[in-house]
Amino acid sequence: MKNLFDLSGKVAVVTGAGGLIGQNHVIALAEAGAQVVALDLRKESCQHLETIYPGKVMALGANITKGEDLEGVLRATEERWATPEILINNAAINDMFENPALAAEQSAFENYPVEMFRASFEVNVTGMFLCCQVIGSAMAKRGCGSIVNVASTYGMVGPDQSIYVNPEGEQTFFKSAAYPATKGAVLNFTRFLAAYWGGKGVRVNTLSPGGVENGQADWFIRNYSAKTVLGRMAAPTDYMGAVVFLASEASAYMSGANLVVDGGWTAM
Repeated sequence: MKNLFDLSGKVAVVTGAGGLIGQNHVIALAEAGAQVVALDLRKESCQHLETIYPGKVMALGANITKGEDLEGVLRATEERWATPEILINNAAINDMFENPALAAEQSAFENYPVEMFRASFEVNVTGMFLCCQVIGSAMAKRGCGSIVNVASTYGMVGPDQSIYVNPEGEQTFFKSAAYPATKGAVLNFTRFLAAYWGGKGVRVNTLSPGGVENGQADWFIRNYSAKTVLGRMAAPTDYMGAVVFLASEASAYMSGANLVVDGGWTAM
């Protein structure tokens, strides 16, 4: 069984590697034996992973919405190691509003800027498309590979806006239309690509995570946790096993699937 999860000799690319979950994706793959390109718009956000895993992790900076940047990533990866066999499309925009006092007003659907909607699609969907087109096409030419597109529970169900209501009864924020719309697109793009490359030896699956605890207000953590079967938010490490599973031969007969790891959020 250990051999099924062994990634020794394989090369992986993780986008959004400087983020909370992205860093743990890199760590999980490196610990499983892979050589990993940690890719982020800001290279410095993931350079520390090179120090932790010398010779096994290479940090690169690139804009995933620019095909020429991704061509450069592919060249650098092949020059250093080999053509990637694993691609984790983790990079995404998740709306943040600088002024908490104005967040509810600005995030309400009636006021939500179309520019922010377009920007989310550019990164969350077009960026994923380009990563697959550039790096995935190299996998298809080689005849093997595993692509994992990271979606969200909100790609399957509508946002529960009540979790953003504070103890005083104030709506502090609205989850915008952009995030669920883009993550829903990820699910069907995965199905398209799985069918398209099925005969090329490239498997394409989706990982749909739930919310991660990351210093949010206590009342928000309570609100969110109450909506899950397990009664808690995810820890940043809770997706490591799922990523290795989808990247490895342990999931050899899976393609076009959506692996939901959400503590039971969508079960209720």
